[in-house]
Amino acid sequence: MPIKIPQGLPAREVLEKENIFVMDHDRAVTQDIRPLNILILNLMPEKQKEETQLLRLLGNTPLQVNVTFMRTATHESTHTSHLHLDQFYKTFDEVKNKKYDGLIITGAPVEKLPFEKVDYWEELKEIMAWSSQAVTSTLNICWGAQAALYYHFGINKVLLPRKLSGIYSHKVLDPNEKLLRGFDDIFTAPHSRYTDLDQEELAGHPEVRTLAWSDEAGAFILIAGKGNQIMITGHFEYDTETLATEYSRDLKKKIHPDLPEHYFPEDDLSKNPVNSWRSHAHLLFSNWLNYYVYQETPYKWE
Repeated sequence: MPIKIPQGLPAREVLEKENIFVMDHDRAVTQDIRPLNILILNLMPEKQKEETQLLRLLGNTPLQVNVTFMRTATHESTHTSHLHLDQFYKTFDEVKNKKYDGLIITGAPVEKLPFEKVDYWEELKEIMAWSSQAVTSTLNICWGAQAALYYHFGINKVLLPRKLSGIYSHKVLDPNEKLLRGFDDIFTAPHSRYTDLDQEELAGHPEVRTLAWSDEAGAFILIAGKGNQIMITGHFEYDTETLATEYSRDLKKKIHPDLPEHYFPEDDLSKNPVNSWRSHAHLLFSNWLNYYVYQETPYKWE
């Protein structure tokens, strides 16, 4: 089934070249079907890249998905044109009186800041509070996952001695959890962050379970309750070349980053990275949409 996206969204051309079935409003209204309504709060600076990456994963299931993009009103994006934001994005005030089957909160490059120092923190708190009543399941990614764990469960983050960047191996801790249905016992996924979760607070919290763990990167997939809040501390949505692009960007900024771990073959920059996480990324998003959104959401919101 297709994914419904705003008419004219630039990501459409990329997705169609990859044979991902997309449609706009005019085509969607001809179908007598109740689509899943998914809201995406895109906090990434380069919003169009994140749009494509997430839509690629959302558009690969048998379910029809209607996507709405949201931005913060209290932070002005400097990496995405105002025309694009005005045309394709809504603010919280425009959606807060609606119900959504699913919500995705992306990562953001603000993890070195205390949560309270982030200029849109108060707005994000309002959104997360609203989501507890108006959204069936929320998928929180990277900094979004840390923010959710801090706001909902009081689990803080800690600064790492150096940036965690690379492709890491993870173990499935609970193979019976529906979110990991079909996962291999060991799988890989990208991480790119300067902070980690406070492991003592995480281990002692009765509501949050760790479903997948990496000896190098720590907790990766976490869940609370029956899946109302799902946290992914890495970036399953990353393209093959994303970590290479970040590495080159940091070099130009003279940040002197370490080479992403387990990424370039034999740590040789002249060799192209190999994508080893794509299938599990699609599987996780498919499981989330099916078991935690479609199977749990009411047909008609009251």
